Amino acid sequence: MSTGAAGSLPATGPRPVDYLRLSITDRCNFRCRYCMPPQGVPKRRHADILTYEEIVAFTEAAVATGVSRVRITGGEPLVRRDCAELVAKLAALDGIRDLSLTTNGSLLARHAGELAAAGLDRVNVSIDSLEAARFRRVTRGGGLEPVLAGLEAALAAGLAPVKVNTVLLAGIEREVDSFLALARSLPVHVRFIEVMPVGRRAAAGVVTAAEMMRLLADRGDLRPVAAPEGGGPARYFRLGRMRGSIGIIGGAGGGFCSDCSRLRLTADGRLRSCLFSGSEVDVRPLIGRGPALRQTIAAAIAAKRYDRHAEHPPTTPRTMSQIGG
Repeated sequence: MSTGAAGSLPATGPRPVDYLRLSITDRCNFRCRYCMPPQGVPKRRHADILTYEEIVAFTEAAVATGVSRVRITGGEPLVRRDCAELVAKLAALDGIRDLSLTTNGSLLARHAGELAAAGLDRVNVSIDSLEAARFRRVTRGGGLEPVLAGLEAALAAGLAPVKVNTVLLAGIEREVDSFLALARSLPVHVRFIEVMPVGRRAAAGVVTAAEMMRLLADRGDLRPVAAPEGGGPARYFRLGRMRGSIGIIGGAGGGFCSDCSRLRLTADGRLRSCLFSGSEVDVRPLIGRGPALRQTIAAAIAAKRYDRHAEHPPTTPRTMSQIGG
């Protein structure tokens, strides 16, 4: 493959851009330390947030440009009312083969059944600690028990595979065995994620993906295994007998940009082709204008770059919660 300017990659990745992340709200009931400041971020007016009808219309246009996988995100998507109604509308679109949702799990127990009935395929649940006190500190007040109940409810509802996202913050070292036990006892896929400095510098005292690999390797023979449904940048392993698996995702220096297949739509209607770049296009005025919207999406795909992880710090002014992860 030929390259462009020195140190850059061409605007064509090795995988088709077929994955759309839809942020449906900028609000969240947690204040996770790596995601937002203690006071949260300035809330946008309801009028500034896309309606479900606009989200569905945008997604339909994105499907026409090649998108076939859709993930609903936030903030915390389940704090927005009637999320299952949106799921049903998206599930009804021809061309979507995988419909998923990322949640902090706090409200999942009450919604898992209706989400599955509406057509949701699977969920990712963020659980950064299995120690209740540490979980409260990381989330600034969140409760662990409702999240674990949500995990069980997702499995009972048939939302599979269930992935558990665990950000590698200082203190995770002493919880490695607990997360391994979780992957042994339940058919869940625990992914350890290196902190990504998006919108603000990473906090001191984080654990790197390489350090986590060493901690896991110290516990036995790590066997590489195939990724569960949904793909993504994680490398997956099993350690002994597991019903699930363990995954590792590097941070900004992880090198996964070259394999990126994602577009992102923010809750206020900005289209982004890169998590690390501040470049975005206001597509809300184009929703309902089919050809113009499809052309804009196609242009964003064509202009997509695959080397943004090299920028330190990344150029986006938004926090992770404002982008949708």
